[in-house]
Amino acid sequence: MKILIITSSPNDDGLTAACGEEAKVGVEMGSSDALTINLNTLNMSACHACGNGWGTCHDEHTCQVEDDFQKLHGKMAEADGYIIITPVYWHDMSESLKVFIDRLRRCEALNSEKSNLAGKPFICVAAPGGSGNGCISCLASIERFVDHVKGVKYDFIGVTRRNRDYKLTTIREAAKSMVKSLKL
Repeated sequence: MKILIITSSPNDDGLTAACGEEAKVGVEMGSSDALTINLNTLNMSACHACGNGWGTCHDEHTCQVEDDFQKLHGKMAEADGYIIITPVYWHDMSESLKVFIDRLRRCEALNSEKSNLAGKPFICVAAPGGSGNGCISCLASIERFVDHVKGVKYDFIGVTRRNRDYKLTTIREAAKSMVKSLKL
């Protein structure tokens, strides 16, 4: 069993990174393999809305723009569950996560055969810094993505610098619980 942990912060020593570490610990406590990928280390451009706006996404469920998206899209198909962790910028997910989700949604949402993500569980974490504002609107945006790809909403967690200690524990326990639920 493999759980893919996707983080999307340029800060590798901040709140989002701490959330990713706890998610990994939780997955491993559940006796599963965790693969962590930071979107900020990948070469991924925004959706080009190719051709008539869809390109190969609509019928072939693949993106024709050649960059690191294809490799990560393949890893998504191989995973049994997902943990997505993003900082919150202006009440929304990070730009790197938005780029990835926009392209992934196009390739998966209209896959009538069966989305590679359909029926698989998602834990989604929004980590606003500073004031803590924007957490709920960010999670709502990610929830729409999970709905589009027919994923299973396992948990949605908001973590701020004020609730950091107990929410890191929550992330770890949620990851462990998700892995155990997949083994039933």
